[in-house]
Amino acid sequence: MKVAVYTIALNEVGFLDSWYESAKDADYLLIADTGSTDGTAESARAMGINVIDISIKPWRFDIARNTALAALPPDIDYCIALDMDEVLVGDWRGELEKAIKQSVTRPRYKYTWSWKDREETVPDLQYGGDKIHLRSHYRWKHPVHEVLVTDRLQEKQEWFDFEIHHHPDTSKPRAQYFPLLELAVKEDPWDDRNAHYYARELFFNGKFKEAFREFKRHISLPSATWAPERAASMRYMAKCSVGKEREKWLKAAIKEAPDRREAMVDLALYYYDEMSWKDCYNTAKKSIRISQKPLEYLVEDFAWGYLPFDLIAISAYYIGQYEEALLYGKKAVSADPKNQRLKDNLDLYESAIIK
Repeated sequence: MKVAVYTIALNEVGFLDSWYESAKDADYLLIADTGSTDGTAESARAMGINVIDISIKPWRFDIARNTALAALPPDIDYCIALDMDEVLVGDWRGELEKAIKQSVTRPRYKYTWSWKDREETVPDLQYGGDKIHLRSHYRWKHPVHEVLVTDRLQEKQEWFDFEIHHHPDTSKPRAQYFPLLELAVKEDPWDDRNAHYYARELFFNGKFKEAFREFKRHISLPSATWAPERAASMRYMAKCSVGKEREKWLKAAIKEAPDRREAMVDLALYYYDEMSWKDCYNTAKKSIRISQKPLEYLVEDFAWGYLPFDLIAISAYYIGQYEEALLYGKKAVSADPKNQRLKDNLDLYESAIIK
């Protein structure tokens, strides 16, 4: 079995050592440098890494990645698309040996996108990674948020026991993403994933009316069949709305994906804002019955931390269920021991029981 690790790079010299150390057991390492001025290409060549210089103008990620992929030797079995700010973790080579024996075309693995602490030791957002693939029959598609697509291949995916960790450089601007997403939607208006991503970018840029329209267009697309992403669009539509419209879209999101916590916690927060304590209590209570945290990019940490317990405790207090308030107040503190407000609330709940 031959494995290649490949990437595109622009001024990534600070990540070079960690990238190389995690990937050095590969048979072939390739960096497609897109114009670095910080010595990335020179340093990589000095380490024995294969480097090609490419120029993609106007810029788009899919062409850059396809250019790098095309430069890999033809006898490679598996290709690992590993960005410079990512590292391989675990016995990835041994696991890929298993994969090739099973004729797997795209091995899956756990991917850590973000971290809860500055030291980047406690994972935050994790989901299934899918950027390892056969040398042939795959190509990259879309100007940004690019994805691997098959070409005349019956794909076979299986999960294996290794990980890829992302340690991003947050100082790098993401301004180019917005126009590239606009381009992606123009090129392929029927692509549901791009519609959802573009709507989110509109939302993040404060264009709430445009975002609402694009989210609504997303859920109307025939290809938009993945319930968690449809529910996520509805949650954003709720954020663009007020009053009963907000409640309506949150309820629609829950109906769309009843096995996901996020919309339920959002709805409990809505009832909290409305001081509808019984509804808040019931909805937050319902949310924690979902105990299995999905391994997907749409999971949001707020729904899996202290907040659901806090909402149960507060609403229980206001409807006079003080022992319930104390019980769930303790659960909230346990989930966030440094939160002084949660600790202060415990005193309130305990005093209510004493009275």
